[in-house]
Amino acid sequence: MRSPRSPGPSTSSLSSLWTWRIGPVPELQLASQVLHVVFLLLPLLWALGMLSPLDALLLWGMEQFLVFGLGGSPMSSNLRLMVMFAVSVAVAVCNFFIPSTLGVVLFSVSMGFLLSLDLSQIGSLCTRSKVVHGWRDSGRRRGASPAPPTSFGWHLGCREMLLYLCLLLAAMADAGLLHHFLGPPQPHSLVGGPQAPVSYLLLALFFLCWALREIQGAYVFGGVLINPLYPRGMTSVPVFKQKSRGLHLAAAVRRLLLNLVSPFAMIAFLSMDSSVQRLHTASLSVGFTRAFRVVWQGSEDALLHMVVVVSVRLVAGDRTLPGWDSLGTGVQLLLVGLLCDRLVQFLAKLKFTLTVLVTSWTEKKQRRQSAGTLLALNASLCPLLLAVVTLSAILSAPLLPLFTLPIFLVGFPRPQRSWPGPVGTACPCPDSIFYQQMSGSLASALRGAFARGSLGSLSPGSHFLGRFQDRMVWIMILERGYGYCTVNIKGLELQETSCHTVEARRVDEVFEGAFERPERLGFTQGLNLHWGNALSPCAALPVWVYSDARNVLSGIIDSHDNLRKLQDDFLKALVWLLLRHCVQKRKGFIWGSEEGPRGGSRKSQSSQLAQSFANQPAEAVIVESNVSSLKFRQDSSSMTSFGDWSDEDDLFGPQPARRTVALVSTEAQLGHTTLQTGPSLPGSVEMDSLFENMALSALQPLQPLGLGLGLPAVDKGRNPDGSAEGPASLPHLNFSCPQSEAFNLPKGWRTAPLLPSRLQQLRSLFPEDWFRFNLGRFGSAVQGEDSEDMTKALKEDEALRELHAQVVLSCLISLGAESTFTSPSYVYRLYCGDVPWTEGLDWLSASKELYQIALRAFRFSFKLLFDQASLGPIEGPEELFSTLEDYDRDWYIGLVAERGWHDSVLQEKPFLFSLGHDLTMGTYTGRVLSLQEQLVQVGRLNGEGVRGQWANLSWELLYATNDDEERYSIQAHPIMLRNLTVQAADPPLGYPIYSSAPLHLPCF
Repeated sequence: MRSPRSPGPSTSSLSSLWTWRIGPVPELQLASQVLHVVFLLLPLLWALGMLSPLDALLLWGMEQFLVFGLGGSPMSSNLRLMVMFAVSVAVAVCNFFIPSTLGVVLFSVSMGFLLSLDLSQIGSLCTRSKVVHGWRDSGRRRGASPAPPTSFGWHLGCREMLLYLCLLLAAMADAGLLHHFLGPPQPHSLVGGPQAPVSYLLLALFFLCWALREIQGAYVFGGVLINPLYPRGMTSVPVFKQKSRGLHLAAAVRRLLLNLVSPFAMIAFLSMDSSVQRLHTASLSVGFTRAFRVVWQGSEDALLHMVVVVSVRLVAGDRTLPGWDSLGTGVQLLLVGLLCDRLVQFLAKLKFTLTVLVTSWTEKKQRRQSAGTLLALNASLCPLLLAVVTLSAILSAPLLPLFTLPIFLVGFPRPQRSWPGPVGTACPCPDSIFYQQMSGSLASALRGAFARGSLGSLSPGSHFLGRFQDRMVWIMILERGYGYCTVNIKGLELQETSCHTVEARRVDEVFEGAFERPERLGFTQGLNLHWGNALSPCAALPVWVYSDARNVLSGIIDSHDNLRKLQDDFLKALVWLLLRHCVQKRKGFIWGSEEGPRGGSRKSQSSQLAQSFANQPAEAVIVESNVSSLKFRQDSSSMTSFGDWSDEDDLFGPQPARRTVALVSTEAQLGHTTLQTGPSLPGSVEMDSLFENMALSALQPLQPLGLGLGLPAVDKGRNPDGSAEGPASLPHLNFSCPQSEAFNLPKGWRTAPLLPSRLQQLRSLFPEDWFRFNLGRFGSAVQGEDSEDMTKALKEDEALRELHAQVVLSCLISLGAESTFTSPSYVYRLYCGDVPWTEGLDWLSASKELYQIALRAFRFSFKLLFDQASLGPIEGPEELFSTLEDYDRDWYIGLVAERGWHDSVLQEKPFLFSLGHDLTMGTYTGRVLSLQEQLVQVGRLNGEGVRGQWANLSWELLYATNDDEERYSIQAHPIMLRNLTVQAADPPLGYPIYSSAPLHLPCF
């Protein structure tokens, strides 16, 4: 391996050779001296994290040249970056060799337009049947499966291709005609030339677009003053939309000016420029290639750069600026774009530097013993500090605060994405489904906000933070082009730690100051009191999200009056589900999936209750413990647990997830693993769940080998299901009504090993009136006609009634519910499917379909108990039928740990209900999720502050190897939002629980 000083002699030899041939060259001698010093400092630069890895340096160089040299945009992946860089370089080379200036102009305009489009949509032409999961059309019916967006711009279709073709032809005609007729060499003065009207038009367009964009957000003038036109204090989405109509009209005018008028005005200005005649030089070829492309790639930034060039010419008047005019318009625009970007970076880095310096003393929890010394040192070395900030801005490298202390270094240059891995890496957990569900609707809302300009000027590398209840959404812009923007949406953890809670509380205060103030404010009260915070509120976006309400059930589940009604409600729910099951099998569709006849016009109690819980303030909601209260029961003779032992575990790398938990499903048609019930061993120790919210009762039962102590004996001569006679020996049912066959039940459901006398004792519990009422409602659905004679015959069929009574009462006994419920713990066990052993449990569990129906009926009955205790009793069978129909269609009633809960959230079921048990408090809790269109508050983060903290995180873990979980650099910082920023970093250094793939949003 070469020593660090080995390049030195070769450089000196080269300098000596030049000295012997043509004499001494001062530049080479200076370069040799500088390189000798740099090579000596390479180990120190590497240790400080300032020496860029080769791959990061190469990608950074390609990105910088693509953006500032060729007019492109940072890309969302390394492959897209390399492909776009190669194509853009080829376009510049072609421009250099095209002999005709008219050909150069037409080729530059056409290629600049095409390369600025979202080329990833071309693949959608071959996959038209692709369904994008999670997107939500606001106009579709609630509860239906998510449909891919069909509005303009989401996919490359005939409408989009027609628009793009029209724009391309219009741009080429605009450039070609103006260059041909008004393109002879013109003087640099704009006073009498053809560029003068276009120049004044560009000035007017810039100020008008800036003003229309400025009034779209919550603050104006850089986030200093509150925007009096922005609606505030709104909790209702319809009212908020009504108040925002004026702003939306102004945004539509801005979109028209920015997307259609401005590009053509800038193309006209460039086509008539005199420097186009001198395109056959490398600098001018690259400059005009960039200029004609950035008109489309970033119209707003290009308009600013062109206004700066025009302003310089207007100020100069007839005077000639030798060093400036000789560059040509293309190179001038290139330099102005580079200087504007570096100036914006410098100001953002300077604000981040001042935040770190000031808060290291003003924030008591951030004040260390060395804070005064570090502040004095920075004050005395202020010129050096400014030089570090300037160098960081020039290199477009992150400003690295060492351990987030006021000790600043220049991080190594890297692409805007900051992380080398692919976009979309996360650390998933059960809560990730909430972010996955809302990502599609949030993307649709972001599309409108980007188009209106509500979130300010967009550029790749911008970061935004969204807040709703306990959810934190991190949004990063990856790529920007004409009519589209590529973003990455991340979800932060919901289980708030102490550091997370401190910063989340400050985020809520910042948003409250922006969105919940009175609309009419005086000038002194209209200042942004949190201007120094890293988060600057921008807008509130209507998004379809789940509102989460958790309530303690004390006084409901332990009330004897409520428990006495539970048995009757269970029987009625089971009767309804059995008849509905017959309808499903008869007609081949799920009854609840269609708009069936409703018993009443008013909304059901369950939906009203969910809406009332969703509107509760966050302070009034008691949070449920994460510890599951479900119990673990050991069964007999099973060796399923030995499948988890494997000697393929990697001690030094990530281990594959083991499927040790069988998720409970209450819907047999889904085909997932169902709960296997069994008796508890006498004296067995019950354990709590160790896998977050997963129920231990959902585990496959662990059974002792060869032991059968305390278990019921099974007669080997009997049938496997424990019945004394099989279905084949059952007598044939003689229905008095021919239509009764549609409501016949499987023969295996009539083979419960129960004495007839026991069933006869409970015969009075069967709700005959309710059974006849349901026959009248379901009969017409099965037969397709509403005949009074047929309905009357069904209701008077004694055999049909006795059949359903036998099955219903057998299920009642098998679940141990034949007596009135008196214990909340027993109710909770039945709700979870943890059924104690009874005489008919083996028979019931053998028929998985009937078991699922019975379990679902019990959950329906508990939901009825919950609703009636909260809203009052149900009045009449019509309302009860409508409520059960509502449960079946719009609700998922189960457990958080079940697969059905996960699928229902992703399918956007309107409501979900779960029963829980808080072991620490000894209380039972109810959790209600309701899908509603709510306002998600979004703010803009200091992008340079984020990059600096991520650079420190990378340096601290990879270079300094400081992985202490309580280290200073990840503690809560309410101004810098340090803990949230660390969470949002890509794994393995960060730990977002959700991260979307790059989402391409149309921004027309």
